[in-house]
Amino acid sequence: MEYAPCISHIATLLADPKRSAMIWALMDGTARPADELALLAGLTTSSAGAHLARLATGGLVKQEVRGRKRFFRLAGPEVGTVVEAMANASLVSAEQISRSVAQPMPALPLRRARVCSDHLGGEMAADLYQRLLGAGWIEQQEQRIEVTSVGVAKFAERGIYVPALALRQRETVCACPAWSERSPHLGGALGAGLLQLFIQMGWLRETEESSTLQVSSSGQREIGRIASAA
Repeated sequence: MEYAPCISHIATLLADPKRSAMIWALMDGTARPADELALLAGLTTSSAGAHLARLATGGLVKQEVRGRKRFFRLAGPEVGTVVEAMANASLVSAEQISRSVAQPMPALPLRRARVCSDHLGGEMAADLYQRLLGAGWIEQQEQRIEVTSVGVAKFAERGIYVPALALRQRETVCACPAWSERSPHLGGALGAGLLQLFIQMGWLRETEESSTLQVSSSGQREIGRIASAA
């Protein structure tokens, strides 16, 4: 049999969402301290240390000691290339899965669900916004919206790491006026992240028509469960 490189150990290391979140935070080429990576991944410092040790042993990151702190960076540019390729592959896979969903996905009325800039808008988004407020995932501070510690943990469970979003060159979260003017919906990097999550899960699908969305039966159910008291 012709030699084939073993990639299973790399896939195993990156299969854990906490480890992949820390690797993704290092994609800009900088070195970050272990405690910052722990915060980004929603882990305790000790748990993050164990994950980082596995990544270092697997050759994906390297450690630098600066005083009393340990800093980590990608082991080399090849690691970044691999991670970026896997991220692109996951998007293609999610698109194929969403296309193969057996159940029909009727288009929702524009007023009910739509794409607003780069995030979810319409009544579905307004309902979600009110549930997030009621469940204490977000809170309004005068004219600002902030994600609470509860929200940080809950969003992390769904693969959205709010501290990592805060590092981007845009507003992390904001209240965007609803198209219906009934109530606002979630905008900013967090709102965009949620829309991408819903699309990748196959719950929503963009259409060729302007801003309209299609929803699967599971999407109607699962989005309705987020921050729900039930």
